[in-house]
Amino acid sequence: MFGFLKGLAVTISQLPKKKVTLQYPDVRPQWPERFRGIHQLSVERCIVCGQCARICPTSCISLSGTRGEDRKLHLDTFDISFEICILCDLCTEVCPTEAIKMTDEFELAAYSRDQLYKNIEWLHENYVRHDGAKELAEAERPAALVGKAGEGRD
Repeated sequence: MFGFLKGLAVTISQLPKKKVTLQYPDVRPQWPERFRGIHQLSVERCIVCGQCARICPTSCISLSGTRGEDRKLHLDTFDISFEICILCDLCTEVCPTEAIKMTDEFELAAYSRDQLYKNIEWLHENYVRHDGAKELAEAERPAALVGKAGEGRD
């Protein structure tokens, strides 16, 4: 009987305290900046060096490219199989141009394994949703300030 009352006292003592539970689908948690979520890919930055595919411990990345008229390699395919990806972040650390990065998204629930196989279009759309908007804003901002650089000086 004493154990029951002790447990009840602990429960009642928690009632006036602030609630810490998030209503998840409506309120998304704030993740740290170095959170490792799903990948994003900047097709323009990728130089098809293949370092990301070589360092991947699960071999879930496959990519290919062709040499263009400018003698540079251009990315043709870039696929990630998220059914075996362990989100280790090694591919982003080894990338010399930072073409592949991790986002704060982590929801990849699917009804079939085929839906966990993401191609270059999906990865690039993920980039546009996250960093593409940031880079566009950063690129436009200095251009807007160019005309105002000398204002206010004597």
